[in-house]
Amino acid sequence: MAADPVSRIPDILRKHEAEILAGWLQEQRTSLATRGDLMSMAELHEQSQKFLRAASQAAQRELVDTAVPAWEEVHELLADVSRSRARQGFSPSETATFVLSLKQPLFNEILREMGRDSQALVEELWRATVLLDRLALYTIEVFQKGREALISRQQEDMLELSTPVVQLWQDIVALPLIGTLDSARTQVVMESLLTRIVETGASTAIIDITGVPTVDTLVAQHLLKTVAAARLMGADCIISGIRPQIAQTIVHLGVDLGDVITKATLADAFALALQRRGMTVTRATKRS
Repeated sequence: MAADPVSRIPDILRKHEAEILAGWLQEQRTSLATRGDLMSMAELHEQSQKFLRAASQAAQRELVDTAVPAWEEVHELLADVSRSRARQGFSPSETATFVLSLKQPLFNEILREMGRDSQALVEELWRATVLLDRLALYTIEVFQKGREALISRQQEDMLELSTPVVQLWQDIVALPLIGTLDSARTQVVMESLLTRIVETGASTAIIDITGVPTVDTLVAQHLLKTVAAARLMGADCIISGIRPQIAQTIVHLGVDLGDVITKATLADAFALALQRRGMTVTRATKRS
């Protein structure tokens, strides 16, 4: 598709690139004056120069429809800017300002070139507004997707950190659970436990639910799936932390834990695991 033969914007972008870039950088420095801790001026200059040059080249070929291949490089640059600013801690409005702050310097050059023709001036200003608004909306969309992906990764990291598997003895590992056990977390729990069983060669795994606030049918099913997965890896499981309230709830719900051994405390479960190996914990006698 050819560029709009009526518009002077492509020619203005090409002829006055240096002036527009200088004015644009000044606009951005003003808006980001308090965010110097997030981005250096050198990085801002590089991003702005690359974008303006790519936008100028794209406008020579197509000005109205930014969805055509001519604008692909511009979209890639905006995507990089949006994702990097999401990681750096910028807000959506601050990220959109990267494009929107280009309006004033571009409008100034359009006014300088076409100030005598009021009708053409209005038309060009409208074209420039539509163009930059579209690019700003694209920037926000990519920013939001990047922020959501970042939050998702952080949540996954937190899940992994909240499910530590510790080795209590040579072939005994324990998994203390704290908080609600949902489907997503169950998957992380399984992976962490099975990986640790393989690494340590453990034959007994203690799953402690002292820190789980409530146990309903769904939580019980998640526990049973974890126990079954551990058994497939050759490790017996003991569930500890069965408080009176939880025991009553399990009975009330009619949940069948099958042949899973349960204990009131982690200490009781650990003592049982040692007993299975013919070991006991005794108090050391004081030397006289």
